Amino acid sequence: MRPTLDESVKLTDDAVEILDRRRFPFERVWVRCATVDEVAVAIEDMVTQSSGPYFAALYGMVLAARSATGLPATDARAALDKAGARLIASRSTNNHLRKAVNAVLAEIDAAAGEDLVTAATRGALAGDETYRAKSRALGEHSAALLPDGARVLTHCWADAYLIETVAAVRRAGKDVSFFCTETRPYLQGARLTAETLAEMDVDTTLITDGMGAAVLSQGLVDVLLTAADRVTMDGHVVNKVGTLGLAVAAHAFGVPFVAQVQAPDPAAKTAADVPIEHRDGDEVLHTLGVRTASAKVRGHYPAFDVTPPGYVSTIVTDRGPFAPDAVSEYHRASPGKERVP
Repeated sequence: MRPTLDESVKLTDDAVEILDRRRFPFERVWVRCATVDEVAVAIEDMVTQSSGPYFAALYGMVLAARSATGLPATDARAALDKAGARLIASRSTNNHLRKAVNAVLAEIDAAAGEDLVTAATRGALAGDETYRAKSRALGEHSAALLPDGARVLTHCWADAYLIETVAAVRRAGKDVSFFCTETRPYLQGARLTAETLAEMDVDTTLITDGMGAAVLSQGLVDVLLTAADRVTMDGHVVNKVGTLGLAVAAHAFGVPFVAQVQAPDPAAKTAADVPIEHRDGDEVLHTLGVRTASAKVRGHYPAFDVTPPGYVSTIVTDRGPFAPDAVSEYHRASPGKERVP
């Protein structure tokens, strides 16, 4: 049985429905988004995270196509471009939203003259399957790097990458266990990662964000394994804030750091090319809706950090593992324009 969060975005006849990950696992509530802007707001408000925004953007573009039906061709395309820009801007650090939008627009462009909604829906479904296929391949390559009995420390919510890695580990007849950081302030690690691993019957231990260096120093971890929201062409890993601290600690104690990404981003030559989202500092002052600091305190919340390649052991892609200083070879291995997504 696939874990609950593996299918958390649905396209219906009149909306996109998104499982509210802010309330999971205590409640299983679906947020109905009838417009592109409502999808974008749901992404901004953290209704969904990790790969969830990718699927939401795919199906948000179908909503845009439905709204643009009947407009002159030039106006329809302008409306689709505007919708795509709105979705991409909803989470600027992760480039998967751009890939989702481009996947749908590419199918529409290739099917000039065909019904707009039909072409958009086909593009979205193809983008969905491509992402899942790449995640399965990435999971296989990741599982091959994990020895039987590996004790894995992870951070935040790796979503499809984590699910497919565990599934591949099981197919290989291996057994692994996990330490999960709670991942403040939204507790994605506690509520999403740990719950999904538990649903998959994986031995899972939850730790607070401040315990990572301690468990690494005590020899309780064999590998640090996280997803990456983006990897630059020179091997910098951009991921949920807190990843950098864990990577530095892992390096200090001789534990390899393996980062997962479907592909390095050719549009990001260096870390300077990646916008780092800064969220409202007020989010740091609350946990699950409860204020945890007084009104005299302000919060600071860079949502992502950047780990230099010197602290990264391996970057695993859908085409296999690469050393950080060789990750640009990913695109050289397949000449020509990068496929989307």
